[in-house]
Amino acid sequence: MANLTLTIDDDLLRRARVRALESGTTVNALVRHYLEAYGDPDSTRRAMREFGEIADRANASSGPGGRTWTREELYEDTWAPRE
Repeated sequence: MANLTLTIDDDLLRRARVRALESGTTVNALVRHYLEAYGDPDSTRRAMREFGEIADRANASSGPGGRTWTREELYEDTWAPRE
């Protein structure tokens, strides 16, 4: 396996290490995973296909009547001042 040297801002590396630790991984593993995906031209298509398969299995819907609100109604409910 080859070694790779990167020049990265100290603060960026510190923040990346903290986030990696919170996710139970390492910066090295994250970079390796990114490069594996980047080097595989079919990875995006595969990821989209897998996402579609998961979505199909979810059986999520807006219900039998479908959506009952309009965009304007949703906006009014969200941003209208409360009385």
